[in-house]
Amino acid sequence: MAVVFMITPRHPETTPGNADASSLDALLVPHDPDAAALSVFDAGAARGDGVFETIGVNAGRARKPESHIARLAASARIMDLPAPDVSVWRHAIDRVVSLLDPERSGVIRLVITRGTPGAGPTCWITGEEVSPEVRERESGVRVVLLDRGWPIDIADRAPWMLAGAKTLSYAPNMAALREARRRGADDVVFTSLEGFALEGPTSSLIIRTGMLLSTPASGDGNLPGTTQREIFDWARQNGFETSSRRVPADEVRSANAAWLVSSVRLVVPITAIDGRGMDVDAELTDRMNEHLLALG
Repeated sequence: MAVVFMITPRHPETTPGNADASSLDALLVPHDPDAAALSVFDAGAARGDGVFETIGVNAGRARKPESHIARLAASARIMDLPAPDVSVWRHAIDRVVSLLDPERSGVIRLVITRGTPGAGPTCWITGEEVSPEVRERESGVRVVLLDRGWPIDIADRAPWMLAGAKTLSYAPNMAALREARRRGADDVVFTSLEGFALEGPTSSLIIRTGMLLSTPASGDGNLPGTTQREIFDWARQNGFETSSRRVPADEVRSANAAWLVSSVRLVVPITAIDGRGMDVDAELTDRMNEHLLALG
């Protein structure tokens, strides 16, 4: 099952900030998932000029919707797009969740494009049911380290490169995944020009060294990870230390364990890097996934 709503920007004069559910519902326009929705002149369709978020749904609940709306707003700010209306997007998420089967897992996507000339942004939300079984949580993934071609201080040096924004321009990320498969791997960890580990095309990186869990710093052009933050909150309550810092690629290779984490796949262990096997902490992987699934 798939659900699509186009979202009409609300006008404060007609829809006050404390609008009730019926007023917010009026801003959600149901759309046939199989029907065309965008003009060929829409900046999102023509140039990938827009931002998005992907939210996992478990047991009838969206995972950390507020964190995802906040990250959508941060991406929009970097892209010089209007700030998303938090009340409208939060209501839209609840509406989509209510239409999905609570017995199944799901994926929700929030999208804002620059729209067509003179018409303002185009906004929509989608929801679809997916299998609750994610093979990679058990089998893990083999990754390759690929040079992103960026210096570690790209966000400060060249803000127009939009580092740290979740944009619709995902062609380089998809190309990286194709290159990984050509090399006999499943996924990618990007590295900086200086040899620091960054992130995956669709995930954050976490490594374990003893009782220390580390992730590459988001200020270095990495997308702030909502699931990574949940894991670190849990880890500190369970005797681990956590650190967001610059992580040399060699430290990933020598770590006691490493994972790619995201809102839909959750915690996926890395089993090999550049063809060399890595130890897998299966017990900790299970504990982290159990925690995330228990949160809904």
